[in-house]
Amino acid sequence: MKKIILFFAGLSFLTSCKNTAENKETQEGNLIVSTENGKIEGFLNEDQSVRKYFGVPFAQPPVGDLRWKAPQDAKNWSDTLATKEFKNKPVQANVFGDMKSRSNGMSEDCLYLNVWTPKETSEEKLPVLVYFYGGGFVAGDASEPRYDGETMAKKGMVVVTVNYRLNIFGFMAHPELSEEAPYNASGNYGLLDQQKSLEWVQANIAAFGGDPKKVTIAGESAGSISVSAQMASPLSKDLMNGAIGESGASIHPTLAPISLEEAEKTGIDFAEQIGASSLADLRAMSTDSIFMLYQNAGRFGFPTVIDNYFLPKSLPEIFEAKEQAQVPLLVGWNSAEIPGMGVMQGLENTPENFIKKVKEIYPEDHEEVLKLYPHNTSEEVKYSATKLASDRFIVYSTWKWFDLHRKNSDAPVYRYLYSKLRPELKDQSKQPGLAGGTQEKDENTPEAPKAIGAPHAAEIEYFMGNLDRIEDYAWTDDDYKVSETIQEYLANFVKTGNPNTESLPEWPKAEANDQTPPVMILDTESKAENAEDDKRFLFLDKDYTK
Repeated sequence: MKKIILFFAGLSFLTSCKNTAENKETQEGNLIVSTENGKIEGFLNEDQSVRKYFGVPFAQPPVGDLRWKAPQDAKNWSDTLATKEFKNKPVQANVFGDMKSRSNGMSEDCLYLNVWTPKETSEEKLPVLVYFYGGGFVAGDASEPRYDGETMAKKGMVVVTVNYRLNIFGFMAHPELSEEAPYNASGNYGLLDQQKSLEWVQANIAAFGGDPKKVTIAGESAGSISVSAQMASPLSKDLMNGAIGESGASIHPTLAPISLEEAEKTGIDFAEQIGASSLADLRAMSTDSIFMLYQNAGRFGFPTVIDNYFLPKSLPEIFEAKEQAQVPLLVGWNSAEIPGMGVMQGLENTPENFIKKVKEIYPEDHEEVLKLYPHNTSEEVKYSATKLASDRFIVYSTWKWFDLHRKNSDAPVYRYLYSKLRPELKDQSKQPGLAGGTQEKDENTPEAPKAIGAPHAAEIEYFMGNLDRIEDYAWTDDDYKVSETIQEYLANFVKTGNPNTESLPEWPKAEANDQTPPVMILDTESKAENAEDDKRFLFLDKDYTK
């Protein structure tokens, strides 16, 4: 009996030693971090230079009675929480088949963020980059490989990617929702999720080595639109020290907010369409049921709202009153955001056809438009149709954001035009997707036109240093060169509010009174130029603000 007791005592001692050794290794790797809600344990990247924390809760799960409510503070936990896997992505359809997720599942329980930070800590706190994904407010996921924060963390910063609610769960307004809310409004839940994540960063990022006084927010497409909205919101504008926008702003005609009254009517109409007579009926529906009804209704999301809470006015009104975040802004767009077929609608790229389509779109101003978009040859039409389609889609709104901030802020503003052509696909049975990545071709897939510029979302993996994580393309030395240059610009901007350094081509800021404000052409050979074609945007500005 004594031998048995001694055996178990020895086993207990060995186990205790093993656990002590493991705990010591964990502590030495700085893998356990104390947040305001409890301890979390992350893990190291392959070369053990970056600590990673995936699926960190920053708010309570917005389920049950919390569906369609502003995000609530996360509840505390007692045990150390393992944060080594991505959590659920927000509920969404496969709208953009080229989006690639690393999440374990999909659920309304989706309010989690991910953190990458250098393993070695120092007394000097690091700048922070918070990135919001794109996807038209109907799709997207913070776990996508192209948003991975490891490479940028190696540049000396803490990187955070954030999940936020989408589509019907993130943006539906309704009178009953407004009535129950303490701020007497509804909608904008996805934007409020982002704002809550910025509060979490302020409260917790120092524990990861980050400086809450040096937070730059960034995003692409709907993520860029989000950045512009967060800059404008009185709830968020003091939670950031810099902003980066890639293709998009919350300004007409690009997913601009509508009045609360109009948004509530949209919610009522939808509820009636699916046979829900009350908010109680809507909340009683399962996730699958209500999402299926939403899809069957043929809706592409719900608009953001001027709710007199998150957004008191339109963005132009806020910026013109100088009420936005007075922070450095780095903003731009891609050289071929969408194909010219957005204007030509299947017609050949002939001067005659271009004139015909322009007259249809601008019956009163077609002469002015035709002067701004050259169309003497088929080659010119190909480029001008692409520019006009892109301008009307997302470029104008991004330019307007740039123009408003440079004229209504003393903070520096830097503009870019991303122009790097993608390399060939490795697999020719696939085609480039609409939101980045690739999709499978089938017998009905039309032959894609030869690329004449960088399409929407093409820049993300270059900006974040994730070419190696995107296996679809045959990346070349030029691609890595462009990516490294852009990463250096962005890292400088995150650290100092200025993208410049002696080793890079100078990127001049745009002054308020510049008639041809400079633009940095980001390409194999990056260089700054004075913009000569902003007259296009001045015309569209006049047209959209009639």
